[in-house]
Amino acid sequence: MAEIIRMPKMSDTMTEGVVSKWLKKVGDEIKSGDVLAEIETDKATMEFESYQSGTLLYIGVPEGKAAPVDGVLAVIGKSGEEYQSLLDEANKAAPKQESKETAKENGESKKAAASGKKEEPAQKTTAKEVVAEKKEGPPKITAPVSPSSSADDGKIKASPLAKRLAEEKGIDLSKLKGTGDGGRVVKRDIDWFKPGSFVSGAPQTFVGAESFDEIPVSQMRKTIAKRLSESKFTAPHFYLTMEINMDRMMDARESINAISTTKISFNDIIIKATAASLRQHPKVNSAWQGETIRMNHHIHIGVAVAVDEGLLVPVVRFADGKSLSQIAQEVKELSQKAKDKKLQPADWEGNTFTISNLGMFGIEEFTAIINTPDACILAVGGIKQTPLVVNGKLRIGNVMKVTLSCDHRVVDGVTGSKFLQTLKGFLENPVILFGQNSI
Repeated sequence: MAEIIRMPKMSDTMTEGVVSKWLKKVGDEIKSGDVLAEIETDKATMEFESYQSGTLLYIGVPEGKAAPVDGVLAVIGKSGEEYQSLLDEANKAAPKQESKETAKENGESKKAAASGKKEEPAQKTTAKEVVAEKKEGPPKITAPVSPSSSADDGKIKASPLAKRLAEEKGIDLSKLKGTGDGGRVVKRDIDWFKPGSFVSGAPQTFVGAESFDEIPVSQMRKTIAKRLSESKFTAPHFYLTMEINMDRMMDARESINAISTTKISFNDIIIKATAASLRQHPKVNSAWQGETIRMNHHIHIGVAVAVDEGLLVPVVRFADGKSLSQIAQEVKELSQKAKDKKLQPADWEGNTFTISNLGMFGIEEFTAIINTPDACILAVGGIKQTPLVVNGKLRIGNVMKVTLSCDHRVVDGVTGSKFLQTLKGFLENPVILFGQNSI
């Protein structure tokens, strides 16, 4: 019996998916476990496997198009089997089961039908047309030509003052193009005239052409926009910034990398120090649940990774129990999977705290939006040489600024400040930090 294959929910935040590529076509024999299509979710592009065996009878979502979760993706059954009745029932059961793009097109079609106007097929610019247009460049724009200064009856159109000045300077008015009303030669045309030229010397006006590109919003970017908007306008944010002297840590990192088989970055060290600090301040490792506050006993640190479509946050689980080398290797693997769009839900779910580091881009200080459901996120700037006063003497030190964004429903100012003091202590005294676990 034919069976409808529906758009799966591949992540906790997914509301719709885009079919990037169909790996099977109508008429192909399908076995359970075969990969039917590649689907772009809000987090990554993932392979979709069939749990049914049979013949692919119908494809409901073309490549590049979106469908909501549980929308009709395909139909699998026996070769030649009737399936239209299944689609009709599915449409009746879920009349609003359409993507935003389809809904917009359907709404326009209904408006056209109601007004009695014949619906014209939508003209969409293809990628090839866009490329061709860019190669040709912007349309050529010809500067407007002023009307002739001579009237239809052969008389010169010029003001009395312009005629007198032209006569004094020996200028032939019939050779000038007037800038006055109707092409009339006026005083400024005489003043702007350059000897040896038959065109008035009026300054030229630059004529430009407006242009822009409209880029479709990816599923990932839609989800980022939705979640960050909800976080920013729902959770009452406040911010705490602290300077940390990284002189000793820089020396310690150099010594560690001299003996370590895995290269340790400052970000790896910050993850380690943050995890150790969260163990001492569990309220910072918490989440707002509406009626309750969840204080997590485990420490799963999300690490923000930039990709072309936006920002992904893979998670280093039980970070407080891992060595620096383990953290470094895991972050490296997760970052590569994020860039290759191979992250799985288990890689990005379950964070209890998040770190966003822009120091490698030369950013000295910034604030970050909380990555829900976390109560806090740590924004890390770059290390910069700064004049310091130590014991009454001025010297140059290496300073890093960090900013803790806090959900005031969960974390108070004192709680956040104590957490930053502990973090500062670990980063300024490497012996204390690395004494807690092996490198």
